[in-house]
Formats: sequence, C-alpha cells, structure tokens
Amino acid sequence: MVTLLHKERLDTVVEALCGSGAVTVLDLGCGPGELLLLLAKQPQFRRIVGIDTSQEVLQEARYQLALHRHQADGTRLTLYQASFTDFIDELKGFDAVALVETIEHVAPGRLSLVERAVFSGYAPQTVLITTPNSEYNLLHGMVPGRFRHPDHQFEWDRQKFRRWAQGVAERNGYQVTFSDIGEVDMRLGGSTQMAVFSRIC
Repeated sequence: MVTLLHKERLDTVVEALCGSGAVTVLDLGCGPGELLLLLAKQPQFRRIVGIDTSQEVLQEARYQLALHRHQADGTRLTLYQASFTDFIDELKGFDAVALVETIEHVAPGRLSLVERAVFSGYAPQTVLITTPNSEYNLLHGMVPGRFRHPDHQFEWDRQKFRRWAQGVAERNGYQVTFSDIGEVDMRLGGSTQMAVFSRIC
C-alpha cells in the first residue's frame, strides 16, 4: 500500500527527473518497483534500470510492471540484483540516478561506498536522494531515538543531512539544492527531505 506521503515523494522525484532533462535513469534500491512504474509511464525516459539486493522484491517489481504492461525485458526496462554500494561498469553513462529512501538502510561507515559508486563511478548529470527527516518523527508520534523502519541504520536531521550532502557535492564537482516533501512544519520541516545534485564539472 502506497501512503499519501510516499505517493507525494514519488511524484516529486518523477517531476524532478522530468525537469532535469534526463532520458536514462538508474533507480538504486528500487524495491518493488513503485518509482520504476511511474518512470515507465513517461515517454521521456528511454532507458530505466532498477537495482536491488533482494531477488524477492525484484520479482515483485517484475510482476507489478507486467501488470501495467511494462516488461522488464532488458531493452527499455532492466532489473539487476546488486548492491547500490557497488559500481556496475556497464551502467556508467546514465543521465540521472535516484536513491529514494535508501541511504538510511546503509551503515553510516559504508556511505563512502555509495558516494564512490554513484558520484565517481556512475557520475550522472543529476542525482536525487530522499531520506527521512528525524526532526519530524515527533509529529509522527514516535518516541525519540526510534527509527521509522527496523532496517534503518540511521535517520538524520536536516542539518546533518545537508552537511553530508554538501560535502559529497564539493568532493565530486556537483552543486546541491534541498527541499521538503510532505506537509511542512515551520519548526520541524517536512517528513521527507530531498537533495538534488547537479554536476558542474
């Protein structure tokens, strides 16, 4: 079931990818294919690849895509079982990379591997990253220190996420902008935070 927040998150990412001018997109940590399905409906995107470590969720993605008459046949749509901490050489050259609610599933000490694979390896023109805003957890009725999902390795506040993203941008020749997704609280921001990286060199 797609929640209203997740629908808004996906729609925001699709809108940003369309606006970037990308025609080829890598969805890293694609899960059951919700973003892939939305991208497949956009004729702008000529090649779409989803990557996930779980064969089970990739099977669900194949099913969902086929249900909506989009086949993961290796031409326009392709699915890979792999980790997004690993660079796949044959996928270098994509216009855009999306990491939607995925980085928080990686141990903080391994984020440098994600940075290396995405920004040095794939080196796309555009990178979109969304992640929970831990400050907003209070408005979700959560106990301080509790994560939204049992598999989350961390959840950052806006300051920490921006500091990390700005460091990534500076190290790899990108500029980065930030926005909130979901209903925005004047003090706590939005439930989801998004960074959009654009390559400048």
